[in-house]
Amino acid sequence: MDCSGMEVARIIMSRFDDFYRHFIDITQGAQARFEQQDWLAVQQAAGERIRLYDQHVQHTLYAIRDQRGGAPFSALELKAIKQAFNDLLIEHPNPEIAESFYNSIYRRSFHHQNTNATNLYVHGFIQRAPAVDKSPYWQQYHTSLEQLEHTLQQVLHGLQLTVPFTDLARDLTYVRRYIQDFGPAELAQKNMSLSVISALFFRNKGAYLIARIECDNLTLPFILPILHDDSGGLYLDTLILSYDDASILFSFARAYFMVWCPEPALLVQFLRPLLPNKADHEIYSAIGCQKHGKTEFYRNFLQQLHQSRDQFVPAPGIKGMVMTVFTLPSFDVVFKIIKDKFTPPKAISHKMVRAKYRLVKQHDRVGRMADTMEFTNFELPLGRISPELLAELQQVAASQITLTHNTLVIHHLYTERRMTPLNIYLDQADEQQLGEVLDEYANAIKQLATANIFPGDMLFKNFGVTRHNRVVFYDYDEISYMTECHFRDIPKARYPEDELSAEPWYSVAPNDIFPEEFATFLLSSPRIRSAFPAQHNNLFTAQYWRALQQNITDGQVGDVFPYRRKRRFQYLYTTAGKDAEL
Repeated sequence: MDCSGMEVARIIMSRFDDFYRHFIDITQGAQARFEQQDWLAVQQAAGERIRLYDQHVQHTLYAIRDQRGGAPFSALELKAIKQAFNDLLIEHPNPEIAESFYNSIYRRSFHHQNTNATNLYVHGFIQRAPAVDKSPYWQQYHTSLEQLEHTLQQVLHGLQLTVPFTDLARDLTYVRRYIQDFGPAELAQKNMSLSVISALFFRNKGAYLIARIECDNLTLPFILPILHDDSGGLYLDTLILSYDDASILFSFARAYFMVWCPEPALLVQFLRPLLPNKADHEIYSAIGCQKHGKTEFYRNFLQQLHQSRDQFVPAPGIKGMVMTVFTLPSFDVVFKIIKDKFTPPKAISHKMVRAKYRLVKQHDRVGRMADTMEFTNFELPLGRISPELLAELQQVAASQITLTHNTLVIHHLYTERRMTPLNIYLDQADEQQLGEVLDEYANAIKQLATANIFPGDMLFKNFGVTRHNRVVFYDYDEISYMTECHFRDIPKARYPEDELSAEPWYSVAPNDIFPEEFATFLLSSPRIRSAFPAQHNNLFTAQYWRALQQNITDGQVGDVFPYRRKRRFQYLYTTAGKDAEL
């Protein structure tokens, strides 16, 4: 059946528009879920929105197949389809995300094979100029420190939240005090401009007012987290006023925000100065456009290849049993491939590993699990592969690679932000750093558990340290839900000989976990053992883990703050808050 390029292009664009309408619909429900404190619905909506993209891509493929009767495309037809889609992009309000949707349709049509860069949007077709008309996406206010409380009151009332603030005047006083205590002197001395995004950012149990404050040549993030208190009212929890703290809020280890953004590119333009150390792909992903984030990542990767000359090499650290990992030293990313065979005692399959990574993608990562991007038939220039890496890939993952004359094709690949492996960091840390990072490590495990994730293998080599010295988990092949685990105390030995036996004197089921054993393999080094914070010794008791399980079963959603607890207003400015943190 004949079908013109414009007809196919219109099918793709129509299905994309349908996808993005659904995306916006789910996103717009975030405010009601926040106001109603329906945290279970928050988690469900996050997973539903992530799955939405693949569902609409598949429906689009069916529609094109039905329109054409399953006939294959000729080279001339593919060229005509892309040209027609270019015409549709010119007047479209959201061309960037539409390009990525087109790429997904094209690649899946050919099962990620026989892809031709001339038929894909490897580089963006639409180059958007900087936004001039800020409305309705953000508003600008001219104010000063003396007027700031009045300005913020106006801004917050304009959000039309149905839940009132318990004591907004108190909170705004805290904002002013925080600027005086921690902000640069210019903010207290001169007039300033406050540019505020009109829509709140929602994630987990919080809503975030995102703004930037400008004074002379100074530009800083100005972010107010809004939470519920025990009385049912709202309050401002802190003020985020630094690039580092804003970067942690938008971390690759956190769930995606829900924020109304009909034109995501304009939102990224606003956020870019607030997140100077983040690439566009990270910002797109953070606001929920993770598939376009993948496109932007690939463009960034190609640019890095073009401007660098170093080789891909095995990543530093202890070799994994399931994954082989490599990196390009000049690029802040690691590449992970599932091995053909797993080192005993790993009893897992390729399918199971992929399922674990999908679980993490759709789960609340609470700032403690690294986000990943998944690629099929990822091509690398063969001349940039170090001999050591090529030999390793041929030895442990031969089924996952194909060599051509000048290209290494990796059939299935994950990418992830590069971090310093925790075991390497511990070896190099001084005494203060050691205590701080072990506290971070224990907090990471506890926060994962609160989010219903048991990491399984808690060895230090499976965790990384970010540039902000935060500890993040990145080895997912043994993770499980907390509610699937059976935390047990080790039974008392029947006879003295039992404790000397190489085999346990008690039965052990596959999901049985004995927290008392954690200390044996985690604290074997005297240096680590002496530095491990005493307040985290409850990790080594089954009772602690069972209590966390009960909280999850009871529907409790724990508090995980994407900023330092000691920067919360209640800690800084109330006695009760300081006592509660101790």
